[in-house]
Amino acid sequence: MKLSERISAFSELGNILHSIELSDKNTLYRQAANYNAWFTPSQCELALHGISKFLVKDKLEQWVMAYNMALSAPKKVGVVMAGNIPLVGFHDLLCVLISGHRLAAKLSSQDTVLMRFMIEQLVKIEPRFTDLVTLVERMNDAEAVIATGSDNTARYFEYYFRKVPHIIRKNRSSCAVLIGNETDEQLVALGRDVFSYFGLGCRNVSKLFVPPGYDFSRMLALWEQYKDVAHHHKFVNNYDYNKSILLVNRAPHLDNGFILLTENQALVSPISVLYYESGTPDPDSEKIQCIVGSGDGYIPFGKTQEPELTDYADRVDTMKFLTAL
Repeated sequence: MKLSERISAFSELGNILHSIELSDKNTLYRQAANYNAWFTPSQCELALHGISKFLVKDKLEQWVMAYNMALSAPKKVGVVMAGNIPLVGFHDLLCVLISGHRLAAKLSSQDTVLMRFMIEQLVKIEPRFTDLVTLVERMNDAEAVIATGSDNTARYFEYYFRKVPHIIRKNRSSCAVLIGNETDEQLVALGRDVFSYFGLGCRNVSKLFVPPGYDFSRMLALWEQYKDVAHHHKFVNNYDYNKSILLVNRAPHLDNGFILLTENQALVSPISVLYYESGTPDPDSEKIQCIVGSGDGYIPFGKTQEPELTDYADRVDTMKFLTAL
């Protein structure tokens, strides 16, 4: 299959995502929620919308121009996918197939419905993908591997796949830098970075860097529009648990009824908790995926969940890895 044909297939998939009937979407989202209660219709819609924005022919063509796409021999690339947010493994699927390799995908048990839907649609558009995509449980014959997991599973992956070329991803999180003169619009947008996907993604802001004595009252008042997260049973269970921990430990904190703010030097906060401290983040930290703010090189407020094709997880260029195999 030619590169132009692969690009056409994925751009047509983008068109399909734009045109799915509402009733079909609702059915799909209900099925996804049966496997993972975090996958509410609004979160599934957010994921599909984000993907459809970069499955555009012009964007795909411009993206691949930066790489040598003439493979000497296609490889069987195994991808161990995460399932923390809807369709989080799709970008790896796209990279493997666009680059001309064969995909052996181990789907997360938490995200089978949506991933299978995307694969089925892709095969309907271009039947030749049938022979290029297989769903597997083990990576015994993979010639290269991309695996996403926790810091603990990463050690296992590093050992297990040590004999083949690999990308092993670990835990990451995102943070925001506030300087005190943010507009209401910017603070509302920051709320999207915090609450989208209930804070479960590596691109979700879980830590704020603020000036000494920063007043959070205006921000918390503006975030009232996100209070519906407290209606989700899993989120509110996390909120109640983490609130009880803070109270038992007599830890100073702010509480608006659905998000807890407490000073902590750690980067990763529990669900329903947002850490803060004075100072600035280390932009070279291996634990940071995104830094949000108005400064140079920062991601604008509200844009963390709108990644472009070149926004690679763990800042490792997946396409460079694949085209060099």
